Amino acid sequence: MSYFYSRLCVVNCCRVFLLACLLFVCGALQAQTPTPPAAATVATAAATPAPKRQLQAVRITEAIKLDGQLDEAIWQQAPIATDFIQNRPNPGPHEKHPTEVRILYDDANLYIGAVMHDVAQDSIMRELSPRDDAGNTDFFGIFLDTYHDKINGYGFIVTTGGVQMDSRYSPAGGEDFNWNAVWDARTSMRGTDWIAELRIPYSAIRFSNASEQLWGLNFMRQRKRDNQAFFWNEVKPAVDGFVNQWGELRGLRDIKPPLRLSLTPYVSAYVNHYPYNEQGTRNTSTSFNGGADVKWGINESFTLDATLVPDFGQVQSDNQVLNLSPFEVQFQENRQFFTEGTELFNKGNLFYSRRVGATPIGFGNVDGQLRQGERGPDGPRRPGEAVVSNPGVTRLLNATKVSGRTKQGLGIGVFNALSNDVYATVRDSVNGQQREVLTQPFSNYNIMVLDQSLKNNSYVSLINTNVTRWGSTYDANVTGGLFRFANKKNAYAIDGRLVYSRRRGTVFGSEQQIDDQDGYKYQIGVSKISGNFTWQVGQGIESDKYNPNDLGILFGNNNISQFVNFSYNKYKPFWKVNNFYSWWSLNHSLLYKPTRYQNANIAAGFNSTFTKNFLTVGANFDANPVTHDYYEPRQYPLGDYHVRVPANANLGGFASSDYRKKLAWDVNAGVRWYAQDERLVRPRRMGYGWAISPRYRVNNQLNFRYSLDWNLRQNQIGYVNGDLNTSLPDDADFRRNYPTDVLLGRRRVLTVTNTLSGAYTFNNRMSFTIRTRHYTSTVTYRDFARLGTNGQETLVDYRRNRDNTFNAFNVDAVYSWWFAPGSQVSIVWKNASSSFLEANEATPLYFNNLNNTINTPHNNNVSIKILYYLDYLMLKRLGSRS
Repeated sequence: MSYFYSRLCVVNCCRVFLLACLLFVCGALQAQTPTPPAAATVATAAATPAPKRQLQAVRITEAIKLDGQLDEAIWQQAPIATDFIQNRPNPGPHEKHPTEVRILYDDANLYIGAVMHDVAQDSIMRELSPRDDAGNTDFFGIFLDTYHDKINGYGFIVTTGGVQMDSRYSPAGGEDFNWNAVWDARTSMRGTDWIAELRIPYSAIRFSNASEQLWGLNFMRQRKRDNQAFFWNEVKPAVDGFVNQWGELRGLRDIKPPLRLSLTPYVSAYVNHYPYNEQGTRNTSTSFNGGADVKWGINESFTLDATLVPDFGQVQSDNQVLNLSPFEVQFQENRQFFTEGTELFNKGNLFYSRRVGATPIGFGNVDGQLRQGERGPDGPRRPGEAVVSNPGVTRLLNATKVSGRTKQGLGIGVFNALSNDVYATVRDSVNGQQREVLTQPFSNYNIMVLDQSLKNNSYVSLINTNVTRWGSTYDANVTGGLFRFANKKNAYAIDGRLVYSRRRGTVFGSEQQIDDQDGYKYQIGVSKISGNFTWQVGQGIESDKYNPNDLGILFGNNNISQFVNFSYNKYKPFWKVNNFYSWWSLNHSLLYKPTRYQNANIAAGFNSTFTKNFLTVGANFDANPVTHDYYEPRQYPLGDYHVRVPANANLGGFASSDYRKKLAWDVNAGVRWYAQDERLVRPRRMGYGWAISPRYRVNNQLNFRYSLDWNLRQNQIGYVNGDLNTSLPDDADFRRNYPTDVLLGRRRVLTVTNTLSGAYTFNNRMSFTIRTRHYTSTVTYRDFARLGTNGQETLVDYRRNRDNTFNAFNVDAVYSWWFAPGSQVSIVWKNASSSFLEANEATPLYFNNLNNTINTPHNNNVSIKILYYLDYLMLKRLGSRS
C-alpha cells in the first residue's frame, strides 16, 4: 500500500510542478510592464526579417583568369551588391567602408569578385591559418541556397591570406565546417583595398535542372580590426534562422548540373615502434595501405560518396580520461568521411558515427574465454592461455553514403558501412599453440533518412538506423519521426519526436536473450523562437527498454523529464557593453519505471562583451535539491538502489579577452557547495575547478596556445564494486556478507590536464601543427559504506587500498600540404602512452605522475599519406585540348 501511495504522490508532484511552470510562464508574460508604443515598434521591427535584396548574375563566354585582380572588362559590366549592414557587434548600421561584389557565370562555374575598401593596408588583418580556420584575419564569404528552400545552404569563405573555408547549413547540423568542397580562390592587395576572386564549380554544389534558376544568396564581410561583421542582406539576431534571411540571386539561365564524378585514390605508409623488449617480439613494424574515395553525382540532386578500404590512422588522438561514471565516454569524431556532409544523418541525434569501426563488442570478454591455469594430479601447476593480441578497433571494409535534396525540398539520405570479422589471438603457455577468438562478427551498419522541408523554417523527418550482425548474436533497429512547425511570422513553433527501438537475438558469446527488445522515446515542446525574449516548455519520456546505442548514443534511459527555458537577449550596445545574453531554466526528472523522483534543478546564466576592449565575461548558477542517482549503483533493473546526493549549488564564471591582441587569454572557475549529509558522520562534499588558457600570436604565421585545467572533488561518494577479487580477504568478506549490495567509497578526485599546441602556416596551402596533452587523475579513498535499498548507507570496515591514478600522454604533429585542389600530402607523427597505477603506486603529486608518464613505454607512429583528386570534367577538358 505504501508503494502505491508514494508512486501517486510523486506523479501528483510532477503534475503540480508542470502546472506551476506553466502558471509561472503565463504570469510572467501578463505581469510585464506595458511596453511603450515606440519601444514595441522597435522590438517588432527587430524580430521581423529584412526585405529580400536581389542581385543579377551575368553570363560570360570568355575565360576568367583566377588571379585576384578582377582586371577583365566584363567585371565592370556586372551589377554590384553593396551597402552591407552590420550584424555584430551593433546590428543595424550600414558599413562605412564599402564592399562591392559582382557575380559572373558560364557553363561550368560561378565566379565571384569582391572588393573590400578600407582606410589603409595596416587596417586589414591577415593572419595565415590552416584550412577551415579563420584565425585573426579579415574575410569575405558567399552563401548559396541553391534550392531556395530557406533552410539548407552552402558557404564559401576566403580570408585575406587566401585561406579557404567552406560549410553547410541545415537545421540538424547548424553551421558545419567539416564539409569540404573542391573550389578555388585568389586574393590580392590593391592600395587601401583587398580583393577576393572565387571560382565555384557547379560540381561542388547541387541544384535543379530548371532552365531558369532562383537561388538564395548572401555575402558576408568580416573586418577584424573593429571586430565587425556585415551581411549584404541584413541578418537580424532576433529573427530565428539564418538561411531564411538571405537575399536572392537571379539571372542564372540554361546552366545544367554537370556529371559530378571524381576519384581520390590514396596510398599510405606507417612505421610503428613500441619497446616491447621481449624475445621473439619485434619492437618496430611497418604497414602499407591503399584505397580510394569516390564521389558520383547520380543526378542533379543526389550524390554518392564511398570510401573503399579506408585508412583513418592519421586522425587526431582521442582525449583519454579516467571514467568513474556509470556511462561511456563520448569521443569526438575526427574521421573526415563521417564528419563531412552528414547533416541529414544527424537528424534526431540517432547516429553516433564512432559506433562504426568502434571497439569490438567482445573486446572485454576475451579473458573469460581463456583456458585457465590448473594444478595437475602430480602436483605441478600447468599454465593456461594468454592473450597475444586483441584489436581495439574494427577495420571497415567500406562505407557509402547517398544524400541530396529534390527541388520540392525532400531530403533523402542513405548510409551503409561494412566491417569484417575481428579476432583476438591467444597462445597456450604450455605448447605455444595459438588460436583465434571472435570478438566482432561481420556487421552491416545502415541509416535511411527522409527530411521534408516546409514553409516557415519547418520540417518533418523520418529516420531509421539498423545494425545487422552475422552469426549468433543480436541485431538492432531504431525508427524515429521528428517535426517542427513554425507560424507564418516565424515567431512561435511546436516541435516533437517519437522514437522506437527494437533489438532481437542473444547477447554476443552467450545464449542469453537480449532483455531490452522494445523501447520508445518521445518529446514534445512549444516555444517562442524570435524576439529579445524567447521561451520553451517541453516534456519527454525514455522508457526503461529504450536503447539506441548500437548506432546512436544514450547515457541513461528510464526517464520522465519536463523543463521550462527562458532567454532574454539584448543585441544592441547599451551602457558599456555590446550585447547581453541571459537564460533561465527549470528542470524536473522522474524514473520512468518504477515512477520515482530523481532530481530537480533551477539554473541561470548570462554573458556580455564590453564595447571598448572586447572583454567577454559570463557567469552561471544552478541549485539542486536532494537528488536520487539510480545509475551510480550499477544495479539493474533500476529502482531499488540509489545514491543520495545532498542538496547543492554551483556558481561559476568565465572571462575571455580580445583575440585580436598578440596575447589573449581565457579563464574560468567554479565552486559547488553541498549540504551536510546528516545520515553519517562525514565531512561535507565540495567541488572546485578552474582553467586558464593563454594564447600568443608571434606573427601572422606562428602561434601558440596553452591550456591548464584543474578540478578537485572532495568527499565524492561513488561506486567501488568493480574489480572485487574474491582471493583477497577484504573482498571475500564483503562478497560473503553482502552478496547483493553495493560498495560505495568516499573519495578525493584530483584531475589536472595540460595541453600545449602550436601552429606554423607556411602559406595558404601548407601548414604544420603540433599538439601535446598530458592528463592525470588521482582517486584517493577515505572510507567505505554498504549501500542498501532506498539509499541507506552503512559504514563498513573495508581496508583494501583502492586508490588509483590514471595518466595519459599524447603528441600529434601534422604537416599538411594541399599541392592542388582536393589533393594533399600529410605527414603525421603520433606519440602515446598511458598508465594505470593502483594502491600504493597511486600518487596525487602532479610531478610524480609526470615523471611516471615520461618513463612509461611510449608508442611512436610516423606515417605519410598522399591523396590525389581526379575529376572527370577536368580530365575530359584536358583530353579535348590534346
